[in-house]
Amino acid sequence: MNRLLIALVVTVSLITFGCQQGEQQQDGQQAAEEGSGEAQETYTDNPWTQGEDLSGTTVTIFGAFVEPGSDYFIESMSAFEEQTGIAVEYTGSGDFESLISVRVEGGDPPDIASFAQPGLLEDMVRRGHIQDLNDWFDRSFLEEHYDDSWLEIATMNEIMAGIWYRANVKSLVWYPAPEFSEAGYGVPETWDEMMELSRTMAADGTPPWSIGIESSGATGWVATDWMEDIMLRTVPPEQYDAWVEGELPFDSEEVKRAANIMGEIWFNEEFVLGGTQSILTVPFGDAVEPLFRDPPQAWLHRQASFITDFFPEDANVGEDVNFFYLPPIDEEEGKPVLGAGDIMAAFEDRPEVRAVMRYLATGESIRAWVQSGGVVAPHKDAQLDWYPTEANRRYAEILQEADTFRFDGSDMMPGQVGTGAFWNQMTNWVGGSDLETVLRNIDQAWPEEER
Repeated sequence: MNRLLIALVVTVSLITFGCQQGEQQQDGQQAAEEGSGEAQETYTDNPWTQGEDLSGTTVTIFGAFVEPGSDYFIESMSAFEEQTGIAVEYTGSGDFESLISVRVEGGDPPDIASFAQPGLLEDMVRRGHIQDLNDWFDRSFLEEHYDDSWLEIATMNEIMAGIWYRANVKSLVWYPAPEFSEAGYGVPETWDEMMELSRTMAADGTPPWSIGIESSGATGWVATDWMEDIMLRTVPPEQYDAWVEGELPFDSEEVKRAANIMGEIWFNEEFVLGGTQSILTVPFGDAVEPLFRDPPQAWLHRQASFITDFFPEDANVGEDVNFFYLPPIDEEEGKPVLGAGDIMAAFEDRPEVRAVMRYLATGESIRAWVQSGGVVAPHKDAQLDWYPTEANRRYAEILQEADTFRFDGSDMMPGQVGTGAFWNQMTNWVGGSDLETVLRNIDQAWPEEER
């Protein structure tokens, strides 16, 4: 599977394009509202149906987001339904990963499904269940709405397996803003500066880092995220891809180097609140809490944008707590970003399904959700002024300005590895197992047919 992702670059032309798209959406909306004549006059004057009257048809979508996310999604689709006359029926389930397989194998797939794990989608592609969007859309249309990075990661087994709908940013470090400033600390721009800052904080008497990986049956995923972020900063994107695909072994010098860089923080008893062993017992959602104590019991916490769900209710991002981009390590690897998201894939080929997928490929399709806060649009025609807070805009800017974007590696590896041995063996490493054994054990878990 080819995932050579190219730089995410924002240019003035994108802003111009976004404005044009906004005008196009308004024109289509106006046509839907003003059209009182025949359906041909009302439902074909929009950019989604390609001139066809598809009113009265229905498209089903199945995904993992439930309330309130499902409400935001439905709201984002309402303008499309008004413009086209196509009814979009969304069903969400927390058991999506298992239920989608049951439905597909039972011959009852939805028209479209939203996958949070590209590895699961790739399995569907290999079994011949997914439509190739290269047959539906011109490449120029896709390139108008996505940077090559997103198109490449959606290419699986030589087909365009889906289009990206929602994203989140993982390469963030959080800190208590007022106290951080009062202590005279500055935001580091490089990894070396971050390590020097950590040493200064430890010498001043407070551990720099608060880390916790306990997550019930998913314990260990926090450690894999750290490894993935460091790998992106120490190897070229092609090598990261090879690692995710099983072509670069865990027991390689590149992976060992990333682990050792991580260990300089995790295994330094002066750097981690409670010491290394506390990492195993602190729930990941609780690990950010020491930043909010008076005075702070730790200064830094690396975690994705969703960690705000675990903040005190009265905490304000930008005032009580803030974040910075996890700094680069090797200069030649630029400023990469690790993230995750949802990719929409089609099981059925009908004109109304193509129309929905065409709409989902545009920033307008997630505008209502973006305006609600909490999500980042991967579409390059999504505009920064849609984001309701400065923090939300900064997430988007970090994503847009990245030299390289890569998806969470463990989510893309086969389940036996990514959410199995990788999680488990990283936990064992923190618990005292030697690195060589841990990395070999992960390699041994890799299915031969997946290499």
